[in-house]
Amino acid sequence: MAKNTWRIVTRGTDGELVIRDFDSPEALLKSHTQVGIDDCSTDLELRGAPVFRSLIGPMPEGSDVIRYETPDVFESLTKEWAMPRAPRRRVRKPAGSAVQAPPAAE
Repeated sequence: MAKNTWRIVTRGTDGELVIRDFDSPEALLKSHTQVGIDDCSTDLELRGAPVFRSLIGPMPEGSDVIRYETPDVFESLTKEWAMPRAPRRRVRKPAGSAVQAPPAAE
């Protein structure tokens, strides 16, 4: 499936992520300066996609989105993604609290 949505992820003044979607790279060219094209992506659909000044990307997001991030968003999301997750804790019920089946009728 062709990638047909171009997404820019930045950080707003309040610290929240701001996501803007575009239908084509031409719309991005109005607000960002192209400095090259991607020629080494492992996702073959991204090869030939524009590389923009002050944005990290292109990177795939799902099956039809090409994503670009500002450096601070890329750094914070990468750190968040790389942090080990706390293992899920098992909670065992005390032995006496198990529900017993009613006795079988004869």
